[in-house]
Amino acid sequence: MSKNQLWSRWTLANAFSELFGLGLTFLITGLVFSKLDSQQTLTSILLSFIFAVASGAIEATFVGLAQWWAMSPWFPTIERFAWWRGTMVGALTAYVLGYLPSTLMSMGEASASNAPVTEPIQWIVLLLAAGMGAVGGIVLSFAQWLAMRGKVKRAGLWIPANMLAWTFGMPVIFWGIDLAFKMSALWQSVLLMAGTLFVAGALVGGIHGLFLVRLAENNDKSYRLSH
Repeated sequence: MSKNQLWSRWTLANAFSELFGLGLTFLITGLVFSKLDSQQTLTSILLSFIFAVASGAIEATFVGLAQWWAMSPWFPTIERFAWWRGTMVGALTAYVLGYLPSTLMSMGEASASNAPVTEPIQWIVLLLAAGMGAVGGIVLSFAQWLAMRGKVKRAGLWIPANMLAWTFGMPVIFWGIDLAFKMSALWQSVLLMAGTLFVAGALVGGIHGLFLVRLAENNDKSYRLSH
């Protein structure tokens, strides 16, 4: 199997796993938040945070297993459970860091007053999303790197690869969410979010997939030199 096949297989695996994994996560958390957010008590805010973090296991399972399926022919030494576990640890940690600031703000508002919060303009939101993606990429990939370490030559490239990929991918997701809320019909919002998640997954997968191809090439060279 060629390196081009690895890249296309990896990119599609990320696109579909984010579509179904993150899409299902958004659906479930949206339904739960609609019930809890109306209460706006410290208990409901804390429960929303816990549930949001726990829901990250859905995305992590879809993405982790799909990624392992895509890469396994080129990286047979990486075990499925090790890659899934790394993806799970990284995703849950990223969810904690991602939801913690807004949760603390909501708890502060619930304790102090009910004054409305003014949202920043869109370009600032997208810029912050890019920064969040860069940090999240590091967190997401660190545990995966541990699964690669010692089995893949120059595995350290995987961390900056994810940092770069999510710097571009996260603003796409935020843009899609913002636009979906402005749609007049529910079906339009659903279709837009589905398309957004697929595109974001393909973009992220396409970027760090280029690094994965390079790692596969390094593995081949290392194998030939040792034999």
